[in-house]
Amino acid sequence: MKSAFAPHKIKNFRTLHDWIVVQDMNFRDRVTSTGIILHSDDGTGLGIRPRWARVYAIGTDQQDVAVGQWVCVAHGRWTRGVKIQQDDQEITIRKIDPKDILLVSDQEPQDDTISTAVHVPKQDR
Repeated sequence: MKSAFAPHKIKNFRTLHDWIVVQDMNFRDRVTSTGIILHSDDGTGLGIRPRWARVYAIGTDQQDVAVGQWVCVAHGRWTRGVKIQQDDQEITIRKIDPKDILLVSDQEPQDDTISTAVHVPKQDR
């Protein structure tokens, strides 16, 4: 029996309209250029920041980015990840909103962005 959360085995798919599908969205620990380790902040108030991801596929109407480029996407403007199995490798892909791309790069950027959000501990009522 196949698990509901097992990676989907996909050989080929196509992206519609001007849609953009990305992979390698960064939710890992980060290291600044000065060597300071910033632990993963996903799911916290401090994690409210744009994220970089690599373009995996684009629709036929998309003219702003190309497959393989890196895009910086405004916080929260991506779907939940879907795990796929391709060429004996498991990757997570997400659809992003093309209108919320902030930057485009041909090379993988160093992600040392620091959030300006203020961490407020959860209070009991």
